[in-house]
Amino acid sequence: QVQLVEAGGGLVEAGDSLRLSCVASGPSFRRTGWGWFRQAPGKEREFVAAMRWSDSIEYYGDSVKDRFTISQDKAKNALYLQMNNLRPGDAAVYYCAATLLTGQRLDTPKSYVYWGQGTQVAVSS
Repeated sequence: QVQLVEAGGGLVEAGDSLRLSCVASGPSFRRTGWGWFRQAPGKEREFVAAMRWSDSIEYYGDSVKDRFTISQDKAKNALYLQMNNLRPGDAAVYYCAATLLTGQRLDTPKSYVYWGQGTQVAVSS
């Protein structure tokens, strides 16, 4: 079955950077997009960034625009999230997700079929 494995989380100080990665494995599937969500304790899962598979169009949540950058490497079947100028409010478990659905918004969790287990990001002030 399809697996998404995230890596790159950790504990950093405010203002630091981290780069998350997500590698897809298992049976190939015609994905239409994939992206990152995050969830802090007691809060709902929040959209961070997404990318369309076909043309690499990027989408970002308002709270991360101009600080985070999403990218993909199709040859490596990998998705990345470069996070700069991290803030304490960015602390959360970050999840990679992928979808094969068409005509769906990429900024909502219900559009996604496959999810990774998550990687923890902690930011000290």
